Amino acid sequence: MSRLKDYSGQLNPNIRIEDFSRDALVKLVKMYGRLFLAVDGFWYLSVKEKVNNDMALACDLWVWRKQCKYEMGRITKLLNIQGKDVVSLFKALQLSPWMLNFQYEMKIEKSNFGILTVIQCPTLEALEKEGEGRENSLCRAVEPVMFKAYAECFNPQIEVNYLKLPPRKNRDEIACQWEFKM
Repeated sequence: MSRLKDYSGQLNPNIRIEDFSRDALVKLVKMYGRLFLAVDGFWYLSVKEKVNNDMALACDLWVWRKQCKYEMGRITKLLNIQGKDVVSLFKALQLSPWMLNFQYEMKIEKSNFGILTVIQCPTLEALEKEGEGRENSLCRAVEPVMFKAYAECFNPQIEVNYLKLPPRKNRDEIACQWEFKM
């Protein structure tokens, strides 16, 4: 069987993921990243609507602490990422379904120091479009906790500091920038 570029034909009850072309699989993985991000947004907004934003934020922080550990444990095991330094953290972050949604740059100065620059962030863009100003608090409250939770999976001594956070003056500015160091 030739590799499938799409699944537009009749149902094949024996289809396997291995039957798809590399291009189709890359597109599928990127879409899974967007679905991951959408679920995060939908559940947050549901708690915000049914209870309030403070409770949604508290739940979000709880979930991300759990998710980061769960996610990094699986990614590092699957792809044999070893190490206790910033380089190992960055390698695993590159494979996170969450990070698939961003345009970003990673620069490693040494194995224990790196800079992550998020150039384009769909979450920030959605918050800016919403117009409630939640990017001012959400990005400052959630992302530091998330990045620290990711870092702790590798080494609790990795410090995470923001260098730039929203709000931005215009959409041409970077979304945010982070320093990871030991």
